[in-house]
Amino acid sequence: MSTTDYIDAKKTKELEIYSDGGSRGNPGPAGIGVVIMNSDGLIIEKISEYVGEMTNNQAEYMALIMGLQEARFCKAKVVHCFLDSELVVKQLNGKYKVRNQNMKPLFVVVQSLIKNFERVKFKHIPRDKNEAADILVNKALDKATS
Repeated sequence: MSTTDYIDAKKTKELEIYSDGGSRGNPGPAGIGVVIMNSDGLIIEKISEYVGEMTNNQAEYMALIMGLQEARFCKAKVVHCFLDSELVVKQLNGKYKVRNQNMKPLFVVVQSLIKNFERVKFKHIPRDKNEAADILVNKALDKATS
């Protein structure tokens, strides 16, 4: 892809975010993985980062936050978020309340970020449909803990 193609891809109006977070131990060392694609299925960004000590659910939120921040940078209007954490998806869709005190601030950050878009949808997907993001989580954890 040329630099011009990359810039054009960054200005896409509709994005798909596949995000995953995980920790080794719960809580324990945690990593995030994010894959962002445009509506044509072109991967425009991959993120793999160690995010410190936290729970799996906190890491799931951190991954989504990173993905939404990148989508805002890309000036997306519509964002479809795919997560394999049923808990986080149900919290974001208003089906479950956020009771955990450590997750409430992360929930608030996501709520703030979604105001930057015309439409945001959160969808739970099976773990095997989120493999690319999961690989990035493990890559971050392997690098940080080796």
